[in-house]
Amino acid sequence: MWKQPRPQTGQSFRCRRRQWQPANFRSTALQIAAHSAKNGATQLAKELRDLVDRAPRHQAPAGVPRAVPIVRPAGELAGLVTASYPSTRIADMVLSDEVHDALAEVVSQYRQRDTLRHHGLSPKRKLLLIGPPGCGKTMTASALAGECALPLMFVQLHTLITKYMGETAAKLHLVFDAMSVTRGVYLFDEFDAIGSTRGARNDVGEIRRILNSFLQFLERDESDSIVVAATNLVGLLDEALFRRFDDVIRYALPNSKMARALIENRLARFDLTGVDWRASLSGARGLSHAEITRACDEAAKASVLADTKVIRTLTLRDALRTRRNMHPSQGTTRHRHKADGRAKRR
Repeated sequence: MWKQPRPQTGQSFRCRRRQWQPANFRSTALQIAAHSAKNGATQLAKELRDLVDRAPRHQAPAGVPRAVPIVRPAGELAGLVTASYPSTRIADMVLSDEVHDALAEVVSQYRQRDTLRHHGLSPKRKLLLIGPPGCGKTMTASALAGECALPLMFVQLHTLITKYMGETAAKLHLVFDAMSVTRGVYLFDEFDAIGSTRGARNDVGEIRRILNSFLQFLERDESDSIVVAATNLVGLLDEALFRRFDDVIRYALPNSKMARALIENRLARFDLTGVDWRASLSGARGLSHAEITRACDEAAKASVLADTKVIRTLTLRDALRTRRNMHPSQGTTRHRHKADGRAKRR
């Protein structure tokens, strides 16, 4: 007669732990801990996480490179990360000299990580990218993945962060365990959702626990993966975060030289010989890399529809100015006209 199996308990997991491979034990235990926390079994979830913390991490023999498998996240991890294989390179990006040199150093150290470790040194792997939106932080993660021949593992924060106490920390544990199993560039975009300063006026205890868990996992991580955290809101980050990263790379809006390089790269298939750069670049002031790129696309569309390969100064300048008028700091032209009308009526 078939009998329904009894639910697992912390004691039964302690008995079975010796029979399991470390990677299988950690993955299964963390998934059950997350499920238990969600269903209110907080004591069982705590026991399982304690077992995972005490279990030895599986490490590959020193000096033996591990192959990067075709990544298809399975189980609960499939809802936490998405994998891709970008072909982007640092040379494809328009960067300041400081940012370019910092990224080149990360790539160089990663490629020679065995040499560094032979001398008791560690390569830069944990990066914090800060700066205005649209300035290339997310693209940087793709470029690092392309340069290092690694998959880009995009961490889905909307599924990582939940309302159930302890569940987010358990899911974070799964992600950091995956770093040891599968080498990759793990991107935490909009990182301020996790790294907000402790003690803020709107802070609750669970936010502090999530941040504390992230700090602990980051500090303990000794994998061969690259961890990239990116945020537009550096002022919200907890000060304790900065010293846990190997490097903090600061992005800024492009200057005139960078803006021209962006335009020339984006419109390389068109004739730009007649462009008055001084007049055109005046419209790019204050725009991000992404906004300049979008303006270039609009100028390209206008030229294609006019059946010409030539980009006129007026076309490019108007596209840039239109994009700048959409910027939050400027407001759209329509909104400015409404505001002017209200001011006159007053």
